[in-house]
Amino acid sequence: MAKNYYDITLALAAICQSARLVQQLAHEGTCAKEEMSVCLNSLLASNPVSTLAVYGNNEGNLKMGLETLLGVLNANRQGPGAELTRYALSLMVLERKLHAKKSSMQQLGERIDHLDRQLAHYELESDTIINALAGIYVDVVSPAGPRIQVVGSPAILQNAQVQAKVRALLLTGIRAAVLWQQVGGGRLQLMFSRNRLFEQAKSILAHC
Repeated sequence: MAKNYYDITLALAAICQSARLVQQLAHEGTCAKEEMSVCLNSLLASNPVSTLAVYGNNEGNLKMGLETLLGVLNANRQGPGAELTRYALSLMVLERKLHAKKSSMQQLGERIDHLDRQLAHYELESDTIINALAGIYVDVVSPAGPRIQVVGSPAILQNAQVQAKVRALLLTGIRAAVLWQQVGGGRLQLMFSRNRLFEQAKSILAHC
């Protein structure tokens, strides 16, 4: 069966967008607000009609992720690009570990469903919800291992709210990695279909 490289590329871009936002937070203490909102909202898309629907039915919502993906596919083995590649691959590995533990996947779904009650009172980007998402990551995702080592400014990474946002964004990266698997994504594509992914990402970016 032919792979749908459009959907696969969108999901990969979403993983990369989460990774780029984590990188921004770790080094600068802040990150792009609208792009973060897109990622956080993806956690609430439980029965999407399409891959793009998870990200607001707008390719432009993943512009940062698509640009990051192009950089990752062209990355040197050192520097910021290598850091992003490591985050993206680590999210894929962690998602597979989590997927193998059915009880953890069920717990993850239940914990995200429970957010609805809090969202009746708090905004998605509020500290309360960010802390709740970080808690889900720490309790359910992180124990599946291996841990994702986030690097950046030590002073910034000691800030509790930065830590919470980083964990919430890593959770959105796991969501994107689940989607990537669902639409036919696989690690072999990153080795053998890089050109195809690169051209597809460029093509989608041209519309943004």
